[in-house]
Amino acid sequence: MALAIFDLDETLIHGDCATLWSEQMGRLGWVDPESFMRKNNELMDAYSQGKLAMEDYMAFSLEPMIGRTPEEVDHLVGPWVEDFIEPIIFSDATKTIAQHRQAGDRILIISASGTHLVGPIAERLGVDEILAIDLDVQHGVYSGATVGTLTYREGKITRLLEWLDQEEENLEGATFYSDSRNDLPLLLKVDHPHVVNPDPVLREHAEKAGWPIHHWV
Repeated sequence: MALAIFDLDETLIHGDCATLWSEQMGRLGWVDPESFMRKNNELMDAYSQGKLAMEDYMAFSLEPMIGRTPEEVDHLVGPWVEDFIEPIIFSDATKTIAQHRQAGDRILIISASGTHLVGPIAERLGVDEILAIDLDVQHGVYSGATVGTLTYREGKITRLLEWLDQEEENLEGATFYSDSRNDLPLLLKVDHPHVVNPDPVLREHAEKAGWPIHHWV
């Protein structure tokens, strides 16, 4: 059984779930929408340039959730996924997941977003297994901190190798789909790298390497 690994943001969905959730927190009254989104967009610009310290983004984006229970957040994330995420899922993404499933491959989503978002989105995509940024819970509420290695850049490889060891799996014949230069370390690690609606740096690398380039809608 080969692995079919998918990035989430701008790969399976036409958008960034963390940014969309930041907008939702503004609608919920948890943050001042204007100032919070200004800072969010500054940090995401750094991400798109491969210059973001993910620890900084997570500290910023989780601050409004400090003191809230996972159950409270889950209760709000579910309807948000239905209203704001389902409409931007690439139809080509769902078709590709289905093709891999039909081929008997094991499907895994690995994302640099938090598990509180990635888990429910993966569920809507029919994907059971994820690796994402784990959130710290203290005394039943979110502390605003993260746990373990962040699934970002080389951290995706670290977490994936740990998961492979636990699952007694390997990367033989594995496929990975991503849009971002930040995922070059993992794309270089798999037998079958695929780029999806790539950013300019990833597109240039893919063209030179002869990797498949997909234009999903």
